[in-house]
Amino acid sequence: MYEEHLDKKEKRKAFEQPTTNTIYIMQTITLTNVLPHVFASRTDLNSEVWKQNVKFEKGKLYLVEAMSGTGKSTLCSYILGYRHDYTGTIQFDNQDVHDIKINQWVDIRQHSISHLFQELRLFPELTALENVMIKNDLTNFKSLSEIKEWFERLGIVDKLDAKVGRMSFGQQQRVAMIRALVQPFDFLLADEPISHLDDTNSAIMADIMMTEAKRQGAGVIVTSIGKHMVLDYDKTYKL
Repeated sequence: MYEEHLDKKEKRKAFEQPTTNTIYIMQTITLTNVLPHVFASRTDLNSEVWKQNVKFEKGKLYLVEAMSGTGKSTLCSYILGYRHDYTGTIQFDNQDVHDIKINQWVDIRQHSISHLFQELRLFPELTALENVMIKNDLTNFKSLSEIKEWFERLGIVDKLDAKVGRMSFGQQQRVAMIRALVQPFDFLLADEPISHLDDTNSAIMADIMMTEAKRQGAGVIVTSIGKHMVLDYDKTYKL
């Protein structure tokens, strides 16, 4: 359960021993018979995730395909601990998420799981660079030159000082991806990351995302209701 992780710039706190200097490495996320309360009365569910036994492993790449309204973003919210309106169990390794305390969730979101929100959750009054640096100033995980290189590759380097609220949704998606990558993580949840991108920028963003995920040895869970990153997925689930 515990091991050295020299690539991380800051030591993580263990779930059970938050005051120790041991680094916690999350190896698996397991869903067992999980079902949103809102679906409890449905008899027509044909899901490979809900009411199933699903294990996501560190270092592997997953695609969760879904129709609108089947709980794609809900799944991400369950894994991140934002919502608990479900039956069944979710475990990080062997730890039931219901047993995780608030301060431990903070540590998990800072060091174990990063999330690219479908709705992005950027600050419209701040510039593109400021939105990224808010997180990077906390993590000190990437250099300014690395961040600017990502902006350059994604074709938005001219938007560094532009207010996010004045940028297109596709441009904002690229900013949100950069922000998601400026922290250590064992798993990355990317909720519809390229819904508003053309094929060229989709491929570039996929390359940046996977390069960083592989550098950290992380697992990646991509969700989609249609268009998705063209990648060599280890497993595809139909939600």
